[in-house]
Amino acid sequence: MPSAFQFQCHLILIFLAASKGETRYLEVGDAGEDDPFLLLSEDLKRELSAGQVYRRSLRCIDMLSIGGQFTFTADQPQLHCATFFIGEPEELITIHYDFVNIDCRGGDFLKMFDGWILKGEKFPSSLDHPLSTSQRYVDFCESGNIQRSIRSSQNVAMIFFSIQVPGNGFTVTVKKNSNLFPCNVISQTPSGRFTMVIPHQHRNCSFSIIYPVVIKISDLILGHLNGLFLKKPSASCAGVGDFVELLGGAGLDPSKMFPLADLCHSFHGSAQMKIGCDNTVLRMVSSGKHINRVTFEYHQLDLQETETRKENSIEEFCFPSI
Repeated sequence: MPSAFQFQCHLILIFLAASKGETRYLEVGDAGEDDPFLLLSEDLKRELSAGQVYRRSLRCIDMLSIGGQFTFTADQPQLHCATFFIGEPEELITIHYDFVNIDCRGGDFLKMFDGWILKGEKFPSSLDHPLSTSQRYVDFCESGNIQRSIRSSQNVAMIFFSIQVPGNGFTVTVKKNSNLFPCNVISQTPSGRFTMVIPHQHRNCSFSIIYPVVIKISDLILGHLNGLFLKKPSASCAGVGDFVELLGGAGLDPSKMFPLADLCHSFHGSAQMKIGCDNTVLRMVSSGKHINRVTFEYHQLDLQETETRKENSIEEFCFPSI
């Protein structure tokens, strides 16, 4: 059965599970015709690439993976609503208010957030985001016409709002922009391949996969010698300016997850690990002295794979939650 975190993520990931025949998140409830999430097919994306603008109404709880123009109109008091935006790893998201009709003095609000926040946990974490937490919020009721747009620092962003008067609402336009060096990423899918590059920048970058996974690191360049250290009191990368760590946990914020393994030195080959946590994060810490790069692939961990664990797999954590 799904954990508490999986129940929360049902609100933002059911559209992915349904599209791939996964039932892991569908156990929470049936996904019928009125399900609040719409997975846009590749055919539709190709049709829209010709220059058409995709338009539709927003639901109180919604997720969007494509650009377009979206309108929310309250048919009754809607007090706790949110729309989650997600792009490809190499995309940034721009959200612009085209039209807003809300009663700020009457208690309505409309806020943008640079990243995702779910049950008090943020992605990217406060430790890894270039802006302070307060700078990541844009409150329409405070900024009005002064700041009607926000561009995300990564491939996810969100708006959350409360509208008490039926008929009030807003319209936003969402656009995608290319990001040459993706840093913090939430994966849209439970499997894939990705190369993270940090070119002489003092920053930390996390790649989040909200599934139990098998992750295989095939190439790591940090400017050091070879080495892989499982997390133990006597073995860590403390004092090393550039390293990669694997984290696992049951929440969204990497800073609140459990460190499972450190990779302190460059290697070419294969390091495969099975991590049964609800959320798996590969996080690169960079001092800015090197061009750091890590290439990895991942796929969702199934029950059969947990029964055939290998020596280079992480076994101690999270498997009971599968």
